Amino acid sequence: MKNIITDITPAQAVSMQADGAMLIDVREPDEHALGLPRNALAIPRARLEQDPTAYIPNYDHKVLLICGSGMRSMLAAEKLAALGYSNLFNVLGGFQRWSTEQLPREDNNLDQDFTERYARHLRLPQVGIAGQKKLEQAHIVLIGAGGLGSPAAYYLAAAGVGNITIIDNDLVDKSNLQRQILHTEASIGSPKVDSAAASMHALNPRIKIRTQQARLDTDNVRSIIADADVVIDGSDNFPTRYLLNDACVELAKPLVYAAVQRFSGQMSVFDAGRQRGSAPCYRCLFPEAPNGEDAPNCAEAGVLGVLPGVMGLLQATEAIKIILGIGQTLSGRLLQFDALSMRFSELRIPVDEECPCCGISNH
Repeated sequence: MKNIITDITPAQAVSMQADGAMLIDVREPDEHALGLPRNALAIPRARLEQDPTAYIPNYDHKVLLICGSGMRSMLAAEKLAALGYSNLFNVLGGFQRWSTEQLPREDNNLDQDFTERYARHLRLPQVGIAGQKKLEQAHIVLIGAGGLGSPAAYYLAAAGVGNITIIDNDLVDKSNLQRQILHTEASIGSPKVDSAAASMHALNPRIKIRTQQARLDTDNVRSIIADADVVIDGSDNFPTRYLLNDACVELAKPLVYAAVQRFSGQMSVFDAGRQRGSAPCYRCLFPEAPNGEDAPNCAEAGVLGVLPGVMGLLQATEAIKIILGIGQTLSGRLLQFDALSMRFSELRIPVDEECPCCGISNH
């Protein structure tokens, strides 16, 4: 088999194309969308191997195979050789080397910054160009630019979520820097929303960030989340959590919740507004707020600095999955994390039919 498969360079492939050889790019469609060698046939490997005669009727024709790096194209060549094709060539280095050597290629109308910045997303079948465009058009509202909001915001910006609104009323304090990675020493004394926007724009200037230095209350909560695709709760107090939950149920917005204290964290997705009767809300989990002695905040109880980083990152992950419509979210499940033992555990959150917010009996 080896004697009928020859390795060639991309430059040699261009020369052989000019002499009539057929060049087949066996990458996946989302990869093809990022660009093709000029005059190459875009045929995913699985499709080519399933019915090669539909594309290569002559078993003796010179066939050049290319992929991203040269590995998948070699596998395709070996399959074709086993089927009787006798004039096969594998392009070493694949499309990556083809592009590096600036050989003739065909590109779509995507701008270069988009394709380079999100290249790893675009190679994922679950994301691809269509999914990345969804992220670019999405709007996420983030309540809080502190311990949870910082990692969530950073990764949402990096992922290319095109519209992010941040609500926070506080100023940056030196004690924040131990865990709130959006802010720096130079930010001390400035509004957190301004510091957050500057850091996010420095990471990804493509995105649009709206900020509001305000405390969430009954007068502004509905207008703030009205056009959100996903709401992330990065608050640190129970009144805000209940207020946000009730508004998200009313306006049918998925809510990504998390809380941290000392060495432990918890999170879930509450989507009762869109899935009434089949998905719980925050009040199904906590019908009433505990008293202050039973649930002190981080300023009173302390928190390991990396802990909100873990939980905020998971919040960003859930938000991205919701926008893309992929995977299984934490709706109906409470994820708990113990940093000291490095253990994750889950609890089921049942729907409370008598819930004063989302219960079916109350509507």
